[in-house]
Amino acid sequence: MIRVEDLRIGYAAGRDRPVDAVHGVSFEIGPGQTTCLVGESGSGKSTIAHAVSGLLPANGAITGGTVHLLGRDVTRWAPRQWRELHGASVGFVPQDPLSSLDPLVRVGDQIAQSLRVHRTVPRDRVRGRVLELLEHVGIPDPATRARAYPHQLSGGQLQRVLIATAIAARPSVLIADEPTSALDVTVQKTILDLLGGLQDELGLAVLFITHNLALAQERADRLVVLQNGVVKDSGPARQVMENPRDEYTVTLLSHEPAQRPDRYADHLDADPDAPAVLEIDGVSKAFGPVHAVGDVSLRLTRGSIHALVGESGSGKTTLARIAAGLTGFDAGRVTVLGRPLPPRPEVANDHPGDLQLVYQNPLAAVDPRYTVDRIVDEPLRLAGVARDERRRRVREILDRVALPAAVLPRRPREISGGQRQRVAVARALVLAPKILILDEPTSALDVTVQAQIVDLLIELRREQDLTYLFISHDLGLVRQISDTVTVLEAGTAVEHGRTRAVFDSPAHPYTQRLLDAVPGRHRAPALALREDNA
Repeated sequence: MIRVEDLRIGYAAGRDRPVDAVHGVSFEIGPGQTTCLVGESGSGKSTIAHAVSGLLPANGAITGGTVHLLGRDVTRWAPRQWRELHGASVGFVPQDPLSSLDPLVRVGDQIAQSLRVHRTVPRDRVRGRVLELLEHVGIPDPATRARAYPHQLSGGQLQRVLIATAIAARPSVLIADEPTSALDVTVQKTILDLLGGLQDELGLAVLFITHNLALAQERADRLVVLQNGVVKDSGPARQVMENPRDEYTVTLLSHEPAQRPDRYADHLDADPDAPAVLEIDGVSKAFGPVHAVGDVSLRLTRGSIHALVGESGSGKTTLARIAAGLTGFDAGRVTVLGRPLPPRPEVANDHPGDLQLVYQNPLAAVDPRYTVDRIVDEPLRLAGVARDERRRRVREILDRVALPAAVLPRRPREISGGQRQRVAVARALVLAPKILILDEPTSALDVTVQAQIVDLLIELRREQDLTYLFISHDLGLVRQISDTVTVLEAGTAVEHGRTRAVFDSPAHPYTQRLLDAVPGRHRAPALALREDNA
């Protein structure tokens, strides 16, 4: 179905000859098989996916080797030739829904467009098929969601819309670039089970890109490990995970939370008797008829890391925005460093020097026209800090998050995803707050960059006695770094306690269901198996 031989891909700057970013990559995928590409940001994973699907940008080109798709040599195909394959034979799921969906078109209409173009079903059945697809990918109340615009859905729901669009015409090949990075574990399992069913039914060949190594081991037949466009390891998934041949693969595995659950054990165990810095007491919030949060309480002590977990739509982000003073609440009480917040804030986050929020998607949280210098400088400027002092503190905080001064004149789209997330952290830290609310800060990062960001957060916590409210659907990471955890289901707190105790002996069926959906939860870590075999 897919055969890639000695593939080389380059990018040109202006009229210069292309400089290779991918060097001699080869692999095959047969009917009903899944091959995973893994590696850190910049390793060439997405470049290969775009080349195989005919979606390289204008400055990208295949400079050597061949790509065969469904028995045809497509190496030198022009965009016009790809039209007959896109959607009908080859489905593509991009990583970033915000840049992949039309913000002015309802999501149901965007899925319907694919059905109409490929004439998958009769015109009078298009709407019904759209609702079936939305239901298949786990979107509740599909009739309502189909009428929504992209900005009205969560990141996880948007990712599911992209998957529904990709499989709408029942393709033979699916190329998925981080299709589940924005999804919670239960929806992730639902989506991957759906794709597995399509593989069995249609003989679907899947090229899957992921930074979740436990997921790759569980779902892939074969793995290709890439570093700087070069294949470092390849073979059957279990073999690569348990007996890696290259030191780079060993390093990747060591950064996977599931492989080292006790990585930060010596840095945790916050003092339970420390004073409270953030208290949420019986808070409720409704958006019209939708009850987003209902009677939730939690207490964060100074220097602690408290995690919020739950499925998409469980109220995690709403609760975070309430705590940050960005969203009002209908009932209850919120106190930040002893100061109560008004139920209906007149000023968005009127305590920026005490508390900052780091958003899930830094591209959506900053002005794309701003340079990195201006993005990090802005909070200081709004706080009335003098120019020379601002320059000093901006460079100091960039150095603190390991970003070179060379990124200062660049814009968000001119730097990598890991660098953008570091910029977001730097912007939040530049005012030296006492509390950081982190809303999925590592969901789009590979395990190496994630480990670097988490190392930084743990170090800053130790040095500055920072307190974190940490939101994540990566339960392996939550277990690794948090002292305590609250589990939310449909806006209600169903379980609360020390993280290890909750994860080892969950008392609520919902918590048990979340944990059972974690990839590789019931399997020993690959590195441990490797050591046993040795």
